[in-house]
Amino acid sequence: MQDAQSDDVQASYDLVAEEYVARIFGELEHKPLDRELLDRFAARVRGLGPVCDLGCGPGHVARHLHEQGGQVFGVDLSHAMVEAARRLNPEVEFLQGDMRSLPIEDGALGGVAAFYSIIHIPRPEVVAVLGEVGRVLRPGGLLFLAFHIGDDHVRLDEWWGRPVSVDFHFFQAEEMRGLLKEAGFEVMESVEREPYPDVEHPSRRAYLLAEKPRATGGSGTKSGPVDAP
Repeated sequence: MQDAQSDDVQASYDLVAEEYVARIFGELEHKPLDRELLDRFAARVRGLGPVCDLGCGPGHVARHLHEQGGQVFGVDLSHAMVEAARRLNPEVEFLQGDMRSLPIEDGALGGVAAFYSIIHIPRPEVVAVLGEVGRVLRPGGLLFLAFHIGDDHVRLDEWWGRPVSVDFHFFQAEEMRGLLKEAGFEVMESVEREPYPDVEHPSRRAYLLAEKPRATGGSGTKSGPVDAP
């Protein structure tokens, strides 16, 4: 299920996909803390089950986790991004899907890495999206969330010379911790850092590791069209 906002995000990323790959695919080489945190996440989810790179873009995070020995696949809203990810990472599976209604069975995953994908979700919808992530995680599964710190709402009508319509939402770390708790997660770790100069957008970054509690009451089931790869 998609609405006009999701259609805009999808169409915008489809338009900039080629430039996005050129600028972003190799960025982890220049982000040592990100690599360290991803390595720690990969070690913690090992043995828990498949891991989803949610909002995977060209698949560089999925690729890194795969190289750490993880059973990883990627999901992205943009068809062009999924095609690029498949081309660049043939050893990893990628699916097109909306993070608000994931094509994944209940409790199928041991982990979800969502690097800068929650930033396209308006605040009133964040708890529901986090709840959807919780649905596909098994009890004890982990969510590794990265986002820009702030109170900003940035709307782009032009991006790298392309006409787009896409919104970026920044969040305070304490605010996101509260949203995670409201969605039923237990926050385990929180890390913040300053931006890497000349590498990325000059915003402060937050990384939160949260666990779906092992003892859950459950709220019914939802069958997705595919099992986790």
